[in-house]
Amino acid sequence: MSHYQTEKTKITRELVRTILARKPKMCSFLGWRDLKIVYKRYVSLYFCCAIENQDNELITLEIIHHYVELLDKYLGSMCELDIIFNFEKAYFILNEFLLGGEVQETSKKNVLKATEHTDLLQEPR
Repeated sequence: MSHYQTEKTKITRELVRTILARKPKMCSFLGWRDLKIVYKRYVSLYFCCAIENQDNELITLEIIHHYVELLDKYLGSMCELDIIFNFEKAYFILNEFLLGGEVQETSKKNVLKATEHTDLLQEPR
């Protein structure tokens, strides 16, 4: 395993431990190293973003919520297994919605239309 992969695994474990140890009624923001972690729990799934200190936490929560709504509309009643078996689509939707950490497309309809268009291109003829 490369040094990068080892460090990534270490960071992921540390963040997962920290977030899961928090009580449900606690704030969804926490300071971590020189970043802020913003997270939101949807049933058994946690969605997390690391943002810089000057970034707005509430906008980040709204971005997470918007992404979850997109996944839910595309996958239909989303659960953990849907994301596991459709992770390419989850990444594609995220890439249609965000680009370089900035919102690229605010219209759910346009994001889902682009996703459905790529589905058509990938179907065997």
